[in-house]
Parts: sequence; structure tokens; C-alpha cells
Amino acid sequence: MKCPACANTLVATKVGEITVDVCKNGCGGLWFDNFELKRVDERHEAAGEALLQFEKNPGVSVDFTQKRPCPKCEGVTMMKHFMSIKRDVEVDECANCGGFWLDAGELGQIRNQFKTEADRTKAAESYFSDTFGEELEKMLEESQEKADRASSIAKMFRFLLPSYYIPGKQKWGAF
Repeated sequence: MKCPACANTLVATKVGEITVDVCKNGCGGLWFDNFELKRVDERHEAAGEALLQFEKNPGVSVDFTQKRPCPKCEGVTMMKHFMSIKRDVEVDECANCGGFWLDAGELGQIRNQFKTEADRTKAAESYFSDTFGEELEKMLEESQEKADRASSIAKMFRFLLPSYYIPGKQKWGAF
């Protein structure tokens, strides 16, 4: 496979139970197949330590603004997105195969963002709550109010037309 950042040949490197493709003596980037990154992205995962330092060629320059081709899927351009809610590390992900490309140093940044998966989850929940919590709460209240109103209107009509009040006959689904 060719490096999507500098076109150097990637070298398959076994680390623990996974094999990662490394741009040795090139830009120092790492290719993770689908689900491999999850096995090395936290500090306590020992296999990730071996992936933190690889020799880079100082003569290789990388344009970080360029969209990159997937090294595995021919003709597929990877998507750039932030790896966590802190928005510190932007990675490239292939929408086709689910693989990740990390530039040199990005794995270390990812591993140092949170001490544990629980800390990461707590931060994500907090961010989600801060961003959407108030809006979602309003929507929930509005939905409950609308459901309550529909139910009370339907209850009034059941006395006017008792035979129609057989659950399942109403198209409007108030019951």
C-alpha cells in the first residue's frame, strides 16, 4: 500500500494482536484497518506505546490541508473529522472500509486526551448535554404537551361517539 500523505510504501508492522501499516522513513503516518485504532487509542493499552515513535524522513513534507486517498480502497477519498469532542486531533477516515489514517504524532495526542474510556464517555455526555440538552428538553416538553392535548381531546369525543372509541380504529393515533 502507498502512504496517502507522502506516497511512500507502507510497511506492515505487528503490534500486539494487530498489524498496522506504517510510513517508515517517510512522513511517519499510521494506517489502521477498521476497529484497530480502538485497540491502541488509550494510555493503558500497551500495544499503542510501540506506535508512538517511528523514524521520519526530514526531507518529506506533508500538506495537511489536502484530502487523502484511502490506501486500501482504490478511488475513495477519505473524510477528515475530529477524533474527539476536544476537537484537538483531526484524522482521516475511509467511509468505505472504515480504516483510519493518522499523521505522525496524532496517536500520541489521542492517547493523552483522556485517561480512561470512562473519562472520554463522561466528556462526550457533558458536551452533548451542553450543546443540545436545553433544546432536547424543550422538544420533549412540547411533545408531552401535544400528546396530553391530543389525549384529552380524544377523551372528550369518546363520550360523543362511544362506538368509535375502540383502540386501533383511530388513524390519528391519540391512544
